[in-house]
Amino acid sequence: MSFPPWMITTSVMVALLDFFFFLSADAARIVEGFDHKNVAFDQNYNVTWGNHHAQLLNQGKEVQLSLDQSSGAGFASKSYYGSGYFQMKIKLPVKDSGGVITAFYMFLNTSIHDELDFEFLGNRPGKPITLQTNVFANSIGGREQKFTLWFDPATDFHYYKLLWNHHQIAFFVDDTPIRIYKNNINKGVGYPNNTMQVKVSLWDGSSWATDGGQTKANWTNGPIEAHFQDFKIDGCLSPVNNPNKDCFGQDYWWNTKTYWQLDTKQQKAYDEVRKKYMNYDYCNDKGRYPTPPHECTR
Repeated sequence: MSFPPWMITTSVMVALLDFFFFLSADAARIVEGFDHKNVAFDQNYNVTWGNHHAQLLNQGKEVQLSLDQSSGAGFASKSYYGSGYFQMKIKLPVKDSGGVITAFYMFLNTSIHDELDFEFLGNRPGKPITLQTNVFANSIGGREQKFTLWFDPATDFHYYKLLWNHHQIAFFVDDTPIRIYKNNINKGVGYPNNTMQVKVSLWDGSSWATDGGQTKANWTNGPIEAHFQDFKIDGCLSPVNNPNKDCFGQDYWWNTKTYWQLDTKQQKAYDEVRKKYMNYDYCNDKGRYPTPPHECTR
């Protein structure tokens, strides 16, 4: 049986609309409470070092950090937070980035060191860039997991996201979960519960970032540049000297039960990406940890 062309076209269009609606609904699940309106950089952030290597673009909706032999640069949130949803659109350096680190992270370093890291370890042209994640809790780190991404993070902007509540910390690349760190304090596992600041930096990590420090930064085609967008923050304000005890309360959308764990589709994507793209997990490093850390054996 044959069908008129208009009927085929309509059927295809309906199917495509349904498909894209499904994708959009699924992708939005983790951020259904988040207002995606982009804001100007200076609403939530300040340049904190390397001022001459930081440039505002597009009416303050984009920041370019540059790195040369004299300096890199960084910026940080004006406020500190006790929980929340934090994201940044990042495009990595397009030139030779061997030895260079581009970082987006949460950070507290007082008498206690808590930290949640996205660190991009640059590489020579044509070689893969490594995304390293790490978690510091109660001044103990060494929890690196490394990934080779399924796209080139230097060719376009992509989202890198952290969702942090009292039950889990979820690391996302765009809308794909790549790492989950659970709160298992009752099993003796440290968990970042302290106020933290959002930080971004571009710096020379030649001593360790690429090939264990064998590949150094190449300054001949400098400066090396990275770009950042989307400066909206959805977090619970919590001053360092007066922590907000309500930051893990149910009044914040990211603390509600929906966000205590991944849903079925997210779990499937998580398992798949870790199987295909994770190339280092501290939990499996027996040379470094003959006795696996507590969180690796739960």
